[in-house]
Amino acid sequence: MQLPPHVRRIIEERADTIATPALKRAAAALSDAYRNGKPSRIRSDEDVAAYLVTRMPATYAATRAVLDDLPPLAVNSILDVGAGSGAASLAAGERFPDAGTVTLIERDPSLADAAREWLGAAQIITADITALRELPPHDLVIAAYSLGEIERDLTAMLWAAARTALVVIEPGTPRGAARITAIREQLFALGAHMAAPCPAAMPCPLVAPDWCHFAARVERSSLHRKLKGGELGYEDEKYSYVAMVREPVPVAAARVLRHPQVRPGLIELELCTPAGPRKERVTKRDRERFRAARKANWGSRLEME
Repeated sequence: MQLPPHVRRIIEERADTIATPALKRAAAALSDAYRNGKPSRIRSDEDVAAYLVTRMPATYAATRAVLDDLPPLAVNSILDVGAGSGAASLAAGERFPDAGTVTLIERDPSLADAAREWLGAAQIITADITALRELPPHDLVIAAYSLGEIERDLTAMLWAAARTALVVIEPGTPRGAARITAIREQLFALGAHMAAPCPAAMPCPLVAPDWCHFAARVERSSLHRKLKGGELGYEDEKYSYVAMVREPVPVAAARVLRHPQVRPGLIELELCTPAGPRKERVTKRDRERFRAARKANWGSRLEME
């Protein structure tokens, strides 16, 4: 998965104006902050370019993977909170092309300015969300990789703005997953209904040292590989998320929690089900189930008995 071609072109042109050593230093600082759960400090043109090259594709890929898993929803407006450079808005616009209104709220002026380069039709508000008392209502509200950088609990305010659905995405770390679990419980208490990833409205059955997270494969550009010092043409962005809706929708019968283990004539799956986690062994003798299991990936919804 990769950013739209016109966005990649603009990012590469911006990065070409900055010396590679400076970009590498900025990218290393961003990676360190991300790994340690600290806010990204965007202070210079080098920081913005490094963010666009390394973090924006990952945010886009994770958001697109989450939105693609949602059931059909009537979405005519999108609100992207803590929008950064607009990666989640780009993904949402592709998933819901009929959305005529897209609004971004981002406190960093440099990232907001970058978002305007590829989201010219969107309303982009440069503001600190923690200073706002309420948000403008939209059908779909997204908070992608933004709530972990905020001390104030914004769950109720986000839900109040969501006319149809709320999607929250955080890093796929134990800390990020714990945050998602807490938000999930708050939303249930506010009357929200599960859309994804959980197969039922139940307390999360996973316990430490396990945690709920998934992965989206991100195609790396040559510059991305150079800045990260990687040789592979891709990386896997791990994320945790919850998607809740106003009205009940069909949910997965089961969710694949790990990469399926494939052996000759046998596929072993680790699933989250309404009855809790379970391991599923599917043999070739059960043709229909085996065919479904062969198509399954980590994070897939599975409709199996």
